[in-house]
Parts: sequence; structure tokens; C-alpha cells
Amino acid sequence: MILADKITNLRKKNGWSQEELADKMQVSRQAVSKWEGAQTVPDLEKILALSRLFGVTTDYLLKDEIEGEEFTDDMDREPVKRVSLALANEFLEWRRRAAKRIAAATLLCIVAVIPLLLFSAAAEAPGSQGTLNLVAGAGLIILLILVAVAVAIFVSCGFKNAPFEFIDKEPFETEYGVDGMVKERQKAYRPAYAKSNIIATCLCVLSPIPLFIGLFVKKEYFIVVMLSVTILLAGIGAALFTLAGVRWASMQKLLKEGDYAPRDQRKTRVKETVSTAYWLTATAVYLGWSFLTKDWEITWVVWPVAGILFAVVMCLCNLVIDRDKETRDR
Repeated sequence: MILADKITNLRKKNGWSQEELADKMQVSRQAVSKWEGAQTVPDLEKILALSRLFGVTTDYLLKDEIEGEEFTDDMDREPVKRVSLALANEFLEWRRRAAKRIAAATLLCIVAVIPLLLFSAAAEAPGSQGTLNLVAGAGLIILLILVAVAVAIFVSCGFKNAPFEFIDKEPFETEYGVDGMVKERQKAYRPAYAKSNIIATCLCVLSPIPLFIGLFVKKEYFIVVMLSVTILLAGIGAALFTLAGVRWASMQKLLKEGDYAPRDQRKTRVKETVSTAYWLTATAVYLGWSFLTKDWEITWVVWPVAGILFAVVMCLCNLVIDRDKETRDR
């Protein structure tokens, strides 16, 4: 019973829920509940893990009396980092600038194929004196340049975000005044966030209209031009989603809300991993199909299909994570 009380007291002293302690110990919440209810006793390996996690000696945990904590001399334990008001302002300002750069890079990645489509269609048009391979090569060079610029922007943002990485990866506490400041900014930004998402959604939904118009006209070059307009509209929509989302996410991270709440961090990490793997796979499929068949005017269909399937994948991901959580909680 004494060990159960000590685990409960140490957990509460650190401000953790049973679920958070379970995640840190890599056990089920049910196991933690049984420890604290004196229904089971942690094995030796778990006792050692609890000692390291709480920074107390194993003797303190195993003694049969309640007394002051006997802390270990482990100097490697780092204190929880604190986010000051100045650092929070700096972080939000950097993410505001980064949002524009990331949105621009996202747009570049999407529209990079447009020059290749237009040049190839122009070379195949009646009366054209351009050599198809030469013109297609020029379009491909432009595509690679635009993608390279986008990648450079992403990498640059990653390096400049290094001082704030702990906000994404490590536990932190906010100093007095930070939460109030962030909530004020979030409240002020909410209308713009909602507006950007509405416009982006409308652009993505309406983006196929130019392509449908081109298909009705049935002129090859006009179809390619309308396809390029469709890609451009979809790219602008994606850029607006990114622009709004990056800023909103930065505020949620500091407030530990939404997907960044402690109880949802594991879910967020899983979704980010699945999302990254999914879009890298989609890109590989698009490029592989395009280069092997050279049917660039057809392979673009990968992106709208990938967009629809992505929503399905995320729903399945949420379902699996929630089911796993329910299993661990039993």
C-alpha cells in the first residue's frame, strides 16, 4: 500500500494524469491504475524505470514507510524548460514569417509541373516548329528548379526553427502572462484563420471547373491550359491552408491545445508520421508513373485522388489510435 501511495503522490506532484504516466512508462493506463490501487506491484525493471522517471532512489520507493523523497544524484536529469513571454513572442513572430515561406514552397511544389505541361502541349500543337524533346526538356528543367527552390525553403525553415524545436519535442512550462498573450492573439487571428480555410476549401472544390470547361471544348492545347489553371487553383488553396494552419498550430503548441494537448501528443506524432509517409509515397508514385509513361497530361490525376484518399487514411488512423487507446485504458 505504501508503494502505491508513493507512486500516486509522485505522479500528482509532477502534474501527470495516469494516462500520461502510462505513456512515459510505456505501459497501459490500467497497469498504472492497478499500481496505485495496490492491486499489483511493479516488477523490478519498472521500479528502476519509476526511480529514473521521478528522480528518486529505489530505496525510497521500496521502503515500508512514508517519508520525504530521497532524490538521486543523477545530474543528467534536465529541468523542464520554461517559455518566457519574450521567447513566446519571438516564436510566434518566427512562425508568422515561416508560414508565408512554407506556403510559398508548397505552392511551388504543386505548380512546378505547369511549365512542363504547357511547353509539351505547345510543341505538339499544329504549326509548332519546336522540337518536342527539347521543349519537354526545358519544361523539366524548370520543374526541377522550382522543386529545388521549394526544398531549399523547407530546409532553411527547418534550420531557423532549431531554437524552438523543444516546443515540439520536449515537455515545457509557460511563464506568467504567456497563456494570456497567446489567447489574445489567437482570438484576434481566429476570423482570418476561418476566412483562409473557407477560401482554401472553395478553391480546392471548384478547381476542377476549368478542366471540365477544357474537356467540353475538346482542343488539346486549350485542355492543357485549363488543366494548368486547375492545378494553380488547387495550389493556391493548399498554400492558404498551409499559411493559416502554421500560424494557428504555433498558438496551439504554446497553449497545449487541440492536437498538441498532452493527452493527444501521441496521436499527433502518429498522424504526422503517417502523413509524411503517405505524401512521400504519393510523390514517388506520381514521378515514377510520369517519367516511365511520359503521360504528364494524365498523371496529374494522382494528386486529386491522393487528396481524397488522404482523408480516408486519416480517418482510419484516428480510428486505429482511438481503439488502441480504449484497449490500453481497460
